[in-house]
Amino acid sequence: MPSRPKEVRAKHSRYVISSLLHAAEVMGAFRSGGEVLRLRDVVARTSLSKGTCFRILYTLHVCNFVEKLGTNQYRLVRDVRPARKFRIGYASQGQDSSLSREVDASLLRAAEAANVELVTIDNRYDAKVAVRNADHLVREEVELAIEFQTDEAVAPVVARKLLDAGIPVIAIDIPHPGATYFGANNYEAGQIAGRHLARFATQNWGGEVDEVLTLEIRRAGSVPQTRIHGVLAGISGTLGSHLRIVQLDGDGQFGVSLEAVRQHLRRSQAKRVLVGAANDPSALGALRAFQEAGRMEHCAIVGQNAEPQGRAELRKPNTRLIGSVAYFPEKYGPRLIRLALDILEHKPTPPALFMKHQLVTAENVNHFYPNDSLIERLQQHA
Repeated sequence: MPSRPKEVRAKHSRYVISSLLHAAEVMGAFRSGGEVLRLRDVVARTSLSKGTCFRILYTLHVCNFVEKLGTNQYRLVRDVRPARKFRIGYASQGQDSSLSREVDASLLRAAEAANVELVTIDNRYDAKVAVRNADHLVREEVELAIEFQTDEAVAPVVARKLLDAGIPVIAIDIPHPGATYFGANNYEAGQIAGRHLARFATQNWGGEVDEVLTLEIRRAGSVPQTRIHGVLAGISGTLGSHLRIVQLDGDGQFGVSLEAVRQHLRRSQAKRVLVGAANDPSALGALRAFQEAGRMEHCAIVGQNAEPQGRAELRKPNTRLIGSVAYFPEKYGPRLIRLALDILEHKPTPPALFMKHQLVTAENVNHFYPNDSLIERLQQHA
């Protein structure tokens, strides 16, 4: 079993003077030497009672460490706040995709910039591993856990282990009971894709569609499935609800999606097919299947996440990947760390925090991601 963090061990030592620890906690509530706090602000940012905070502030004022500015308003005179380094656990998704890698990299950068100790562990895109990792984070005595795992079936188990240990949880993209949700607004993202597919059909096929094909991630459960519901709603809002719909499970993976669409195309003779995929690997798998079958002109495909592989495909002439809805995982880190710190500092936080989505197409991909070609050249010479 890993040793307890130095700070946790120190707080339980028989040599520690608890009143000084409380005074350090009160001084740590001030984020800068010039910040003015009310008594209730100090109470909200610490684990101490109102009476204890008042007595400590009064004593610090007498000792000339704190200046009293008015009724229950205080400011540090000497900025000798102890350094507070929060210890946050991060269980990464572990899927071999650019989305997962970019979330990891963004979070690591943001944690370092915020002086946060990030205890990282890999869920390996495996439900059983995610459950074991929750136990590991409990043993590590993290103060908050950021959970990125895809299997809805084990989400209650993972969340319960952490919450029972008094560890608040932020869940990325897949809701976990009792956790603060962060990530995709799935229905909205799906609608963006569906409306774009419908516009394509209207402009190129006179609004005539033989089939709507969806590629889902069924293990992820009901909430990510609303992404697909949004796709269908976006299409039917323009083209009507009479369309033939075929739903396949691509598991969010290129190979699985490729094989699922291959098998479907052996049975289907549809010539005007709109494809709404749950993510870009599934979209690219579907695209490959249509290519192999010599039926590229029969499809129009929209993906989700606007991953580097999807963006590269959008730049190809005459591609039938006509768009991808961006989630901007490279921006997850700062917002996740800010949310985590707000929770740890007992500030009011929403039950869910959504990313803003944008449709990325061949026309605007260079606007949203102008550095892709530079990054590719650097990777080739690395």
